[in-house]
Amino acid sequence: MQYVDTHTHLYMDDYSDGCGNAVQRAIEAGVTKMILPDVDSKAREKMFSLAEMFPLNTFPCLGLHPTEITENWKSEIDALMEHKGRKDIVAIGETGMDCHWTKDTVREQEEVFRTQLDLAIELGLPVIVHSREATEITLRILGDYKGKGLRGVFHAYGGSIETFREIEKLGDWYVGIGGVVTFKKASIAETVKEIPIERILTETDAPWLAPVPFRGQRNESSYIPHIAQKIAEQKGLDKEKVAAATWENAHKLFRI
Repeated sequence: MQYVDTHTHLYMDDYSDGCGNAVQRAIEAGVTKMILPDVDSKAREKMFSLAEMFPLNTFPCLGLHPTEITENWKSEIDALMEHKGRKDIVAIGETGMDCHWTKDTVREQEEVFRTQLDLAIELGLPVIVHSREATEITLRILGDYKGKGLRGVFHAYGGSIETFREIEKLGDWYVGIGGVVTFKKASIAETVKEIPIERILTETDAPWLAPVPFRGQRNESSYIPHIAQKIAEQKGLDKEKVAAATWENAHKLFRI
């Protein structure tokens, strides 16, 4: 079986023992392809460097995370745009709306989000959407782009089946299911039963949100099989079916 981790930050400083070692552990666990979402200009070069080390296994994105939007956000967008001509970029993101950490930058977040959505359409790339305590705002913004060819994934999806139905109406959208699905009493464990396997992507969001039995530890892409196993159990499917379906979904969306 082969797996894809559609959202992993293995280039972060958390992997002081070697980002390359973490990638190698993932490959050995059958996670042979990893999407590397961008965060901001400070981490971008590390992301590109890791992608260049493993060009057949790791695929970089281009984006500005909503929690990294500060007073210099316009400079951050300028820095992002300098790389839009790169041929190895597979998605725009991680971008979106975050009202959990602060609501003071909501207006700026929306402007930055829309700028990146426009860029995705311009480049013909999918979008990796971060939405935390901002479902209504995020759906409103994406609704303005309905019918314009925008496609993508709601990363770290933890919403209800009703919200998923609203996402479905927007067009070609997937949801990323990560380690939270393995947590006790996590609502997404029940919701995932009703989400079609054709719309599910596996992800870790490493180094955060490690699945059981590694909860509380540093997350790694090599843990994807644990997430796939839980999805399989919840949906009454074979693990092989989940691996094959999510592999196909990732290749359709990111064209890797």
